Amino acid sequence: MTHVQELAQFVENARYDACSSAARQQLKVRVLDSLGCAIGALAGEPIPLLRAQLDDFGGAELATLIGGGRTAPDRAALFNSALVRYLDYNDSYLAKGETCHPSDNLGSVMAAVEYRGGSGRDLLEALAVAYQVQCRLSDEAPVRAKGFDHTVQGQYAAASGVAKALGLDAKRTAHAIAISGTAHNALRVTRTGELTHWKGLAYPETGFTATHAAFLAMRGITGPPEVFEGNKGFMHAIAGPFEIDWAHEDLERVTHTIIKKYNAEIHSQATLEGALELKRTHDIDPHRIDAIEVDTFDVAFHIIGGGEEGDKTTVRRKEEADHSLHYMTAVALLDDQVLPAQYAQDRIESDDVQSLLRKVTVTENPAYSARFPDHMMSDLRIHVGGDVYETQKEAYEGFHTRPMTWDTVSEKFTRLAEPFTDAALRTALISAVDDLESIPASDLFSLLRRIRAS
Repeated sequence: MTHVQELAQFVENARYDACSSAARQQLKVRVLDSLGCAIGALAGEPIPLLRAQLDDFGGAELATLIGGGRTAPDRAALFNSALVRYLDYNDSYLAKGETCHPSDNLGSVMAAVEYRGGSGRDLLEALAVAYQVQCRLSDEAPVRAKGFDHTVQGQYAAASGVAKALGLDAKRTAHAIAISGTAHNALRVTRTGELTHWKGLAYPETGFTATHAAFLAMRGITGPPEVFEGNKGFMHAIAGPFEIDWAHEDLERVTHTIIKKYNAEIHSQATLEGALELKRTHDIDPHRIDAIEVDTFDVAFHIIGGGEEGDKTTVRRKEEADHSLHYMTAVALLDDQVLPAQYAQDRIESDDVQSLLRKVTVTENPAYSARFPDHMMSDLRIHVGGDVYETQKEAYEGFHTRPMTWDTVSEKFTRLAEPFTDAALRTALISAVDDLESIPASDLFSLLRRIRAS
């Protein structure tokens, strides 16, 4: 068998019953966390633009849109994935050479499950497949250093999850994955230099095209069977050779994913927790700070600290702010939190945060780089007058070694959903996710249609 056929066999054989109790619970935690992020993003700047696109182009009303209405499944995947992703507050997975956000696949899986009339259990099963595929490809076939975006592995993951949700056999699943993986290989420039809306929409586009590919395969369209190992295939053109024995893979990778405590890029989380602990412990007045020094690992330095992906002290809009460790540290100390409000345009442009972010210096510590991704190391030193306050972090609340509880994630969900829901609807949504194994998925979708963006 070719590599994609082996992967497709894994997808067909995957069973929710094989998940450990920990994996089952973490899947539901991820669904609740992702839906909170999605609801909280309904007022996001590009969201009405996407909705206008869907309304203008139309589409068979087969899949739910969070916030009301229905459209075609691939377009629902685009819109709902954009909601999950836009705030940059959803979960992450850390591999040595790659970071991804596996919950980006939820919109695609939901659309396919609804099209098929599946159960909540089917949704969780397909989502577990997508998580496993994306995380394992991130482990073994990173592409960031080659100039490609992490959404490249997502083309295989989203197509796998949709194929599972649609109940495709291994043959058609292989074609779905092959079409998706061949046709869409995104560039890392999405997240370097001047950042735009596309930073938050690149994976939703992946969800859209991967869902479309799976439906084409469902109809009988075929794709290249040597998409991985063939001449000019993924290994030859992008990733280099790698091996994953899909016959022996499980569905446990979700337990290694991590949840964001702060509405900030994932590699900043330990630094922000440390900064706020120092401020609260020592009653630091952020307006008196002379300098802030951060020593961290290579990935954080290069992506959000001013390394290879560009200057992070020029912050003009949300997409740049949530990928600048300088901005996120400064606004955390000034506002005592990092939530969606910290990315309002007038907050970004404020003199106090623009001044303080320029007092932040970020340095790579090679010893900390060697400990990544098992640890998220950060040394933080805050200089105030002649005093220096310092702390060292190796994890944060939400890291896989310090996982968030269901109650904590429920609080995060409530905080994000409150502007768009009443208490009864929030309670019903939390209960539906908690009971997802035993209810029709349509019960959840009907609740999501009751949400209103206004």
